[in-house]
Amino acid sequence: MLSLFAASLHAADELRGERFLDNGVIRLGVDLDRGGVISYLSLSGRDENVVNNYDLGRQIQMSFYSGPIPFTVGEKKPQPHWAHIGWNPIQTGDDYRHGSKILDFKLDPAKHELYVRCIPMQWPLDSEPAECEFESWLRLEGATVEARARMVNRRGDKTQYAARYQELPAVYVNGPYYRHFTYSGSRPFTGGELTLFDTTKGRGFPWKHTTATENWCALVNDDDFGLGVYHPGCYEFSGGFAGKTGSGGTKDAPTGYIAPVQIEVIDHNIDYEYRYTLILGMLPAIRDYVVAQHRKSAQAAKPRVPDYRFLRDRQHWRFANCRDSGWPIRGGLNVTCDAPDPHLTGPRDFWLAEDAPKIYVTAAYSNGAAHKARLYWHRFGEAGFAEKNLIDFQVSGDDQFRTYEVDLAKHANYRGPIIGLRFDPVEGDSGSANSVRIKSISGYAR
Repeated sequence: MLSLFAASLHAADELRGERFLDNGVIRLGVDLDRGGVISYLSLSGRDENVVNNYDLGRQIQMSFYSGPIPFTVGEKKPQPHWAHIGWNPIQTGDDYRHGSKILDFKLDPAKHELYVRCIPMQWPLDSEPAECEFESWLRLEGATVEARARMVNRRGDKTQYAARYQELPAVYVNGPYYRHFTYSGSRPFTGGELTLFDTTKGRGFPWKHTTATENWCALVNDDDFGLGVYHPGCYEFSGGFAGKTGSGGTKDAPTGYIAPVQIEVIDHNIDYEYRYTLILGMLPAIRDYVVAQHRKSAQAAKPRVPDYRFLRDRQHWRFANCRDSGWPIRGGLNVTCDAPDPHLTGPRDFWLAEDAPKIYVTAAYSNGAAHKARLYWHRFGEAGFAEKNLIDFQVSGDDQFRTYEVDLAKHANYRGPIIGLRFDPVEGDSGSANSVRIKSISGYAR
């Protein structure tokens, strides 16, 4: 995304203060005193910053979560109100107002691009740098900020902790931008009516989650102007509002919040990367931008079909009562099942049952005996994975990769929009040890 830069800043006294990009449509500011987070975003020439900067936990920034809960380092312990948050490096700094340290910053005003690398702080602890690095690449394109974000983790604690919700990224805006919109219906990219969430009741943390079937959410003011967040392939967003709606500036407490989210295992040595787009403008223009990007994509040319290939990563799948061999992922998931009811759960997704009538599971079992596995599906509009929505199928324990064809279409409840899969490598509550290598779970035959 970034090539050569007109300026490269490395001296300690130069890695300070706010730095700006302006392409004549929007103006972007990052704060080098606070990890290079996005602290400013406005239309050019207007100086009306939409980003909230009340404390170091706001802004637009990278943030990750893992165990243990609570997270302590030596004698440092979190305050009781943060004990639940666990391991939480964030780009800005910590709750004690210590900013994250910049390691590198590069700026190319002519290309409207910048790059920043920092050591984030552990949010709930006093002046505790995290054992990881954050990188972000930002480019202005019209009324959008095209962003790439990366975490390189190097924790001494090698425990594989349970998957947690990750903010990809966390986005905080000012009080006037309290009207929370998305499209959450079952016919995405067809011009259907948007959903307006009520942010005047039940405000504040914990934020509410929604299925955003067009991969975006926006917070706008009473004139329908505001900020949209688009994360291709991400179908679950967290959001809401805290404080008095409708007023307040960048240093005031009232704030709206949006985050595209995935539930992820964050390994001690993971290299985790994602992309997103910020869109500043009127609500119809925000949606029009997303629709235009969809129409340009390969996804628009054919029906969406689930296709999880575990070649280099987990494809956002997570584990319960089982575990994999950890990062890096090379050609598949190596899963050990040694507790009752082991299962893997896929990410929030969206497809029509008729477009993926069969699911193909490519896996190798090594327990030496044939047994049954199980596949669940999550129907759009239902609360989760119900017992009425499952199929069992026979697998072989011969340690050979086989592709199992699971004909979901023959089940009466596999109909209409589907938003997720769950795979139980061992059917039922068997606690016997089993290991399975999984190459893919897909709607495409191999």
